[in-house]
Amino acid sequence: MDRTIYENPLSARYASREMNAVWSPQTKFGLWRKLWIALAKCEKDLGLPITDAQVAQLEKHAGDINFDVAEAWEKKLRHDVMSHIQAYGEQCPEAKGIIHLGATSCYVTDNSELIQMREGMKLLRAKLTGVMANLAEFAQQYRELPTLGFTHFQPAQLTTVGKRACLWLYDFALDFEALDRLIAELPFRGVKGTTGTQASFLELFEGDHDKVRELDRRVTRMMGFDKAVPVSGQTYSRKFDFSVLAVLSGVAQSAAKMASDIRLLAHLKEIEEPFEKGQVGSSAMAYKRNPMRSERICALSRFVMSLEANAAQTHAAQWFERTLDDSANRRLSLPQAFLAVDIILSTAANVTKGLQVWPKVIARHVQAELPFMATEAVIMAGVKAGGDRQELHEAIRTHSMAAGRRVKEEGADNDLLDRLAGDPVFAKVRAQLSTLTDASRFTGRAPQQVDEFLGEVVTPLLSRSAGAASSAAEAVQV
Repeated sequence: MDRTIYENPLSARYASREMNAVWSPQTKFGLWRKLWIALAKCEKDLGLPITDAQVAQLEKHAGDINFDVAEAWEKKLRHDVMSHIQAYGEQCPEAKGIIHLGATSCYVTDNSELIQMREGMKLLRAKLTGVMANLAEFAQQYRELPTLGFTHFQPAQLTTVGKRACLWLYDFALDFEALDRLIAELPFRGVKGTTGTQASFLELFEGDHDKVRELDRRVTRMMGFDKAVPVSGQTYSRKFDFSVLAVLSGVAQSAAKMASDIRLLAHLKEIEEPFEKGQVGSSAMAYKRNPMRSERICALSRFVMSLEANAAQTHAAQWFERTLDDSANRRLSLPQAFLAVDIILSTAANVTKGLQVWPKVIARHVQAELPFMATEAVIMAGVKAGGDRQELHEAIRTHSMAAGRRVKEEGADNDLLDRLAGDPVFAKVRAQLSTLTDASRFTGRAPQQVDEFLGEVVTPLLSRSAGAASSAAEAVQV
């Protein structure tokens, strides 16, 4: 390894070998050769003078790409597609004349990128499924554990730890649906020619429009797509890039939201991400347990979210049938978005599998606020026992203010319940105070909502996505 040259950390440090493989030179240029073979086969079957021997020679050298030859040609030609045509032609001298017949560069570049994006999405779908399964298990385990709900990061009504996890899970479920839909709907560019008019193919087939249309259909099916775009310029509409990066941005948004919540909960010492026995939290402060994995998720998510706007600008900047100002940009934005989301989901899977919950800390925080939240229930119980509602309300107001000052000014515990128990106004409900302030009374339908959400939404979705792992395995065989 040359230590004097910059390495992209997304490849060298973070992303999986599988996702790196999808965007590797071997995959990219291997797809170009598969596309050239598909084009030649279909042109031959539709009557062009291409022989079985020529196709066989192309197939023989489909995988053994002579990169050094292609690189030498590119130094001379300054054109990557033409360089690989020349390199492939040197390996296949009998077929050299029919490689890329009638096609434009975007036949191989655009079509291969659509394949790479679809296969990359399959890998991400499988990883997303794993994160969702982890959160579903976590939500079920803690469906009843009361915890402070927060609005504006201020204590609000209680919820449960499991219900809060369902909020994260629902975001990911929405992402899964969007990802699954896009995998199914993403089209092929197909065989469209230099400016999308198919003029070169119409010339090859001597004006036979039906054969040109059939060529487009056959190559599309041979490369594993159900449909091709109905019209294109030289490139497919870059709106498809935006659609893909928007879905990836959605995954990043969900992951960052969850990771941010976990970071806040870690500050409260209620829930923490996994922390290895020998892990170091700080070079200076040995006692620290920094939420570094959640912070990494947030950092990479911010990068991915920025690429959505990049794709929008790239599409908007395309002139007429094509300009080349998209090329260098897309070489960076497309693979890096996939590599970043790959590690985001791998890290999210690690975090959600090993979340550490500290119920006693959570309970202490609940008890610090619960007496205030329970005051309405205490008033109602006092009225039912024959008390005067206004007198009860005023007594609770006075005691609440005093207890609140004690907490804020002295840093002492909330003693509101002790104050109420000692007040004769509440004598008739004194025995009920512990029951009236049971935290489970204040979580509403949170446990039931967990059950319903998991049963009605998540479990069917996970069952439907059971084939994601096998799809991911196929993804690297592009």
